[in-house]
Amino acid sequence: MASTAGQVIRCKAAVAWEAGKPLVMEEVEVAPPQAMEVRIKILFTSLCHTDVFFWEAKGQTPLFPRIFGHEASGIVESVGEGVTELEPGDHVLPVFTGECKECRHCKSVESNMCDLLRINTDRGVMLNDNESRFSINGKPIYHFVGTSTFSEYTVVHVGCVAKINPAAPMDKVCVLSCGISTGLGATLNVAKPKKGQSVAIFGLGAVGLAAAEGARMAGASRIIGVDLNPNRFAEAKKFGVTEFVNPKDHNKPVQEVIAEMTDGGVDRSLECTGNINAMISAFECVHDGWGVAVLVGVPSKDDAFKTHPMNLLNGRTLKGTFFGNYKPRTDLPSVVEKYMNKELDVEKFITHEVPFSEINKAFDYMLQGASLRCIIRMGA
Repeated sequence: MASTAGQVIRCKAAVAWEAGKPLVMEEVEVAPPQAMEVRIKILFTSLCHTDVFFWEAKGQTPLFPRIFGHEASGIVESVGEGVTELEPGDHVLPVFTGECKECRHCKSVESNMCDLLRINTDRGVMLNDNESRFSINGKPIYHFVGTSTFSEYTVVHVGCVAKINPAAPMDKVCVLSCGISTGLGATLNVAKPKKGQSVAIFGLGAVGLAAAEGARMAGASRIIGVDLNPNRFAEAKKFGVTEFVNPKDHNKPVQEVIAEMTDGGVDRSLECTGNINAMISAFECVHDGWGVAVLVGVPSKDDAFKTHPMNLLNGRTLKGTFFGNYKPRTDLPSVVEKYMNKELDVEKFITHEVPFSEINKAFDYMLQGASLRCIIRMGA
């Protein structure tokens, strides 16, 4: 066991004290892991739109002070009672959703929605005792989605930790613990395009580009990118996108434009924005008889999906996915292996890098729309 096992660790963390305010570098105390928990030394983390959304606290009940972050890579420092699959020194990815391996969802080959450990953005404490493992001068600092990787050390439930190949470069594979895997899996595991088929991708952010990457890996013949920002097409070409459609350039619904381009509709589509109108367009643009549309983006709570029932009766299929249908502990190591085997190019998703002391720059890059993923080097 590590020399620090069982002890409180003092380390640096970027604390969000208020919604929308710059993070503040603080010295925090990180308690030892309790039963079924793992304490991880974070080596690299990155910023995701989910972090920004909850940091801004738009339309939410704010939970502050808080340590955000959920895309990261690290090394196990110590483990709590009952943890048998991991030991100090293991290379791991903490994940915002989990796999307890005991519930009906975990035992089903058709689901990755763990009853115990599925994402919970409102809970700021650990399941074991409803207490935080972070504190400053005895006052608790809240967790975020069970990971809180904007800290040099964090404590995570063992079910939310994926053990990976120790040869994998940690500064690259850290981005695989959320958005990239979500988009990739949405295509490969859910849409499942066949070689030579056509695919439309709605939204060319990091998740949408990962979905396009999946379509490229599957051998799609046409990958149509749909986005309101024409500047994204040049970048999208690197991920296999062959054509670009900007809905603002047309005086008819974009689903009709795509149907005309593809002789009746695409074979597969993926919606990666969370915009309800884009979701409807993504469904209605697939070909009748066999077309499959997959919803990846998360809509607003009051949105309602409306389409004519004949669109379903005519043989179109509508699906949804969460984390690309990957079970974190079981499947994420294989995603890392796709990168190691050069099937998946992760580097092109990484557009910026900053030291931990300059983490607020990562927020600036994302808010400006300048980055896909910004790597944050811990201890720097």
